[in-house]
Amino acid sequence: MVVGIDSVIYLCLVAFLWGVTNPFLKKGAQGLEKIKATSVYGQFIKEQAFLITNLRYILPFLLNQCGSLLYFLTLQSTDISLALPVSNSLTFVFTAITGWFLGEEKVHRNTYLGMILILCGTTLCCWDKMNKTVEL
Repeated sequence: MVVGIDSVIYLCLVAFLWGVTNPFLKKGAQGLEKIKATSVYGQFIKEQAFLITNLRYILPFLLNQCGSLLYFLTLQSTDISLALPVSNSLTFVFTAITGWFLGEEKVHRNTYLGMILILCGTTLCCWDKMNKTVEL
């Protein structure tokens, strides 16, 4: 399967949607631990109602699901050995960057090194897949 630049761009967009929404989902779910009910089922219902009615949670969730839909559509024309590493590894990079902007963590030099290694590995993976031709 020949992989085009458009597939790589779509996978990067998937990683962006997944990665950027992760910290917002975490922030939107704050307060969930305070919800209490007398039964397991009541707890489940109250927690679901809290999340569904919370715009700080539901908007990032919907964007995250758009990323999942795009991933599903991109898989139809992309080799799985490219789709998995690109989308999943870059998700970590976008999550870390968004978390820093939101003030979640202090930036550590090992994190920079990890991000550089992820970007190098992802680039090599894309380069390898894009340069291969299909032999019949």
